[in-house]
Amino acid sequence: MRIGVVYIEDGESSLILVTVPESGVSEGLALGAPVSLPGLVARPWESVFNGQERHGIAYRAAAVSGGVPGSGGGLRCLSC
Repeated sequence: MRIGVVYIEDGESSLILVTVPESGVSEGLALGAPVSLPGLVARPWESVFNGQERHGIAYRAAAVSGGVPGSGGGLRCLSC
C-alpha cells in the first residue's frame, strides 16, 4: 500500500509516497496527523525505457503509526 506523507523542514514541505505493507498500517491514523515510519529506507533507482532515462527515489517502511508531536519529526499523513 502506498501512503502519501508530507515532510516539513525549515518551513518547506515535500510530499513523498511511502510503500508500507497493509499489515504495518496502524488503526486510527487520521489525515494530517503526525506519523512515524519505523524502518524507513530511501533507495535511489534509474531505468531506461524506449530511450527515455528515468530516475527517482523509492521510499519503503516496515510500518506507519501515530507519531509523537514535537518529537523532532515533521511527518504528516496525507492519505491514511
